[in-house]
Amino acid sequence: MSRPGSFSGSPKRLLDRAAEFMPEGAVMTRERSQALIEKIVKMSKADGISVGVDSGYQANIRFAANQMSTAGGVKNSQIGIESTFGKKHGVATTNDMSDESLRRAVEQSETLARLSPDDPEIMPALPPQTYLPVNGYFDSTANLTAEERARAALTALEPARKAGDLKAAGFLIVNAGANALGNKKGLFAYNRGTTANYTLTVRTDDGTGSGWVAGEHPDWRQLDFAALSARAIEKARLSRNPVAIEPGRYTVILEPQAVGDLVQLMAFYLDARESDEGRSAFAKQGGGNKVGEKIVDSRVRIFSDPQDPQLLSQPYDGDGLPISRQVWVENGVLKQLYYSRFWAQKQGKQATGYPSSVKMEGGTMSMDDMIKSTPRGVLVTRLWYLREVDPRTILYTGLTRDGTFLIENGKISKAIKNFRFNDSPLFLLNNIDALGPAVRLGGTEAGGAVVMPAIKAHDFNFTSLSDAV
Repeated sequence: MSRPGSFSGSPKRLLDRAAEFMPEGAVMTRERSQALIEKIVKMSKADGISVGVDSGYQANIRFAANQMSTAGGVKNSQIGIESTFGKKHGVATTNDMSDESLRRAVEQSETLARLSPDDPEIMPALPPQTYLPVNGYFDSTANLTAEERARAALTALEPARKAGDLKAAGFLIVNAGANALGNKKGLFAYNRGTTANYTLTVRTDDGTGSGWVAGEHPDWRQLDFAALSARAIEKARLSRNPVAIEPGRYTVILEPQAVGDLVQLMAFYLDARESDEGRSAFAKQGGGNKVGEKIVDSRVRIFSDPQDPQLLSQPYDGDGLPISRQVWVENGVLKQLYYSRFWAQKQGKQATGYPSSVKMEGGTMSMDDMIKSTPRGVLVTRLWYLREVDPRTILYTGLTRDGTFLIENGKISKAIKNFRFNDSPLFLLNNIDALGPAVRLGGTEAGGAVVMPAIKAHDFNFTSLSDAV
């Protein structure tokens, strides 16, 4: 039998087999990346060639049923090569960096380019660009040992084992990586970063209660694993034996993760082309877009900024186009949309590139104070299984999960069964009653760092009940 607090809950050899430190050279340096790209460019016989290099190390700890199950690390590099002939282009990839393999990949991309049809929207390769400096790489994250990762997992496993009626399952994944881009015109971009991401689900043995938590940060030292694990355990206990209440429109307090699950979806609709062509919620009736119009509550400010301390994201897009601070919504007004190089040229606008992160500024009201100020409402831990209903209003349907509670007279009174909802981030952000501090989320869909506040809002639309926990 395993002893609570020890590694014997999973064979210690799992840790012994895991890489203790990041392998030498797993994350390519700027100099090595540039030399590799220059070598590949010299092999090209095409009109143009663009090269992308991703390198890094990913380490993890996985656990379930109160036991460690896996620990490991993977070093990987991948090279993408795009060759162009006029308006034709083709791509080949390889993770073999021998000269023979690189030459073969270049030739394959050229063959595919010659066979491809003309692309009427192809843009010429970018010349050298200037990028914002972003320091998103932390040695505290990159140099973690397997034992340190396991110690973090034990912050959930120790109390779950001790409780006797709880089961913890989680995944801790740590990344250290670099991206580099280059082309025949002399463009070179390089960025490296780290992330530590922790997700945890704690279930009660009777199957009626479930708590969930997630945390993410580039700097391992900024994650309080004990506090995160304690929250999931408390949620599991509090959510036991939920009761059914009638669906309808309720005042809700959405925790930051629940806000992010819905609001981050707005990033997918900020494309200027979709709006100009009438395919977006930000399309203007009769043509054009809604830039300059008030679309949500005046307290809402949503932006992307690679240098923001809570984001620290890549300062260029996949073409090597620089990404700087981009304010999407300010004082409730739609300030801008993002423009691809092709659509910017067509519309006579400045190309912006696709945002690599998104943040909504928060307020100062704590979750406790939100609850105290609510005569009757619903507290939601997170949303999941979201599916688009109407792109013209960003209307989505989905479910609450892992801890949904009824608030009565300023207190959490009971656990309630989960709801299906039909709502839009635009509706939610027009019905704000209060905002909490913004935090970086651990469970995201937008493909980059996401920072969101807790929100108290009225008239959130719950349409039916769900028996799932």
